[in-house]
Amino acid sequence: MTETAAQAHAIAHIDTHARELSAWTSTIFDFGETAWREYRSAEWYVKTLRDNGFSVEEGSAGMPTAFAAHWSNNGGGPSLGLYAEYDAVPGNCQAAATVQKPRDGLSVHAGGHTDPHSGLGTAGLGALLAIKSAMERHGIPGTLRFTGEPAEKVRGSKPIHAAKGYYDGLDAILSFHPFYMLPMCNTVRLETHCGAAYSMIYRFICDEPERWGRSDGAPIPQAHSAVRAPGANDALMMMYMSSKALRDSMLPHQGGWSISEAILTAGQATADNLPAGLAEIQYMMRMPTIEMAEQVTAVLDRNAEAAARMAGCRFERHWVCKSRPGLANTALAKTVWQSIQTIGHPRWPEEARAIAREIQKNCGLEPMDNPFLAECEQLMDPDEAEAILRRDLPPSQTHSTSDDYTDMSWQAPLARFYIARPTLAGPAGFRYPAWVMNALGGIPQTIDPMVTTAAKVLAHAGLRILQDADARKAARAEFDERTGGGIGGARWIAPLCDYDPPIHFRWPEYVETARGRDWWIPSSQR
Repeated sequence: MTETAAQAHAIAHIDTHARELSAWTSTIFDFGETAWREYRSAEWYVKTLRDNGFSVEEGSAGMPTAFAAHWSNNGGGPSLGLYAEYDAVPGNCQAAATVQKPRDGLSVHAGGHTDPHSGLGTAGLGALLAIKSAMERHGIPGTLRFTGEPAEKVRGSKPIHAAKGYYDGLDAILSFHPFYMLPMCNTVRLETHCGAAYSMIYRFICDEPERWGRSDGAPIPQAHSAVRAPGANDALMMMYMSSKALRDSMLPHQGGWSISEAILTAGQATADNLPAGLAEIQYMMRMPTIEMAEQVTAVLDRNAEAAARMAGCRFERHWVCKSRPGLANTALAKTVWQSIQTIGHPRWPEEARAIAREIQKNCGLEPMDNPFLAECEQLMDPDEAEAILRRDLPPSQTHSTSDDYTDMSWQAPLARFYIARPTLAGPAGFRYPAWVMNALGGIPQTIDPMVTTAAKVLAHAGLRILQDADARKAARAEFDERTGGGIGGARWIAPLCDYDPPIHFRWPEYVETARGRDWWIPSSQR
């Protein structure tokens, strides 16, 4: 399809503002804020959007670090949804440097961007502003919505936004993610989308410890020399061990699925002999289907009840997320693929290659003429990517891995695509340490090509959707067919979110104390 003047304007806009995009990406990278605690990142986005003429709802859907921005041109017209993610991951604090070191003033235990969402969000923002500029210049009617999506790493905000109606009424949603697994690199997903994800926190509470070892009617017992009664920590450990022991039996040995756990802490350190009164463990499961997730939830519930009874506790289950498996829309995917073919893959200049070679040298390798993975600088045909992805899946498995963009796909036609992030090649059998990928996601010379390329694809495809009624009609027809009649249709899956945003737990964060700004997890370096 011939490129329109509006699309050409948007691409030029991104090139003109490339330095700003680079600075914005570095800003969010340096914040490194983790799930549900992205205060400075959200504040930055809200201010930037308002400065550029958007109306913004802060704290959307009851999530303090979420937002929903809106702008309309000439009234009426089609509507397009884009979004930003900006959460980082605890324990991955890495400077934008060619050696392993945390960002200044922090420990390696602090938050850091791994995917990186710092570039994901600014690519979306760059595209948004380019589309807006093109709409104004060329008089294109329509509405742009841009949501701030915190806590993606725990599948946090999108199921909640979906349940609260923030994606309703959109003609299309474009979902970009940095490449993170082959063959999904410089391509778009077709049929096999991400699956369901459930996550919950089991909280064990010891209101009154068992009176083991105490004599009836005795005065104050010798508590400090008696064996301590079991409490919340004991219940948590029994939950942890029993669930791990049963993991292989929870689901069939077929299809990709995973169950991960994390023990939350609440600062209850004590040298006394009293049993812990509170302990929490979080589970995250990634399943192809909702039915599999429900089956595992039932097992975990039974384990929690048994552990609590043995330790003289009670338990509570609090949802972190319940997200649906993805709904494909090949018509919209092919529209985006046309834009990817027009824009092309990222291109890394010699300056970026020199930086990559320095990292290779610091990892004990012989620097390569072309240090980047070959697939980063190639386009992958979506049909070929689909075939490769399905090689490792049983024929009956329709979804693979998980991501919460899937909740958007049930509220409006959605296309999911991937643009290469800088990834290094290496000798057979060699595996780079995690800090390398994290650093490459923060060094401007290496991450900027991904950001600008993704922004151009988003802008190019977004304007195609706004200007091409036939493309919108095809995407909507497929959405209605797959859902059996659109939202509320016979095959439509309603939002699973029946819980409040889980913002009140002890999620890792930065804290201000008399000692200054610090990370809440103790560091061995201090």
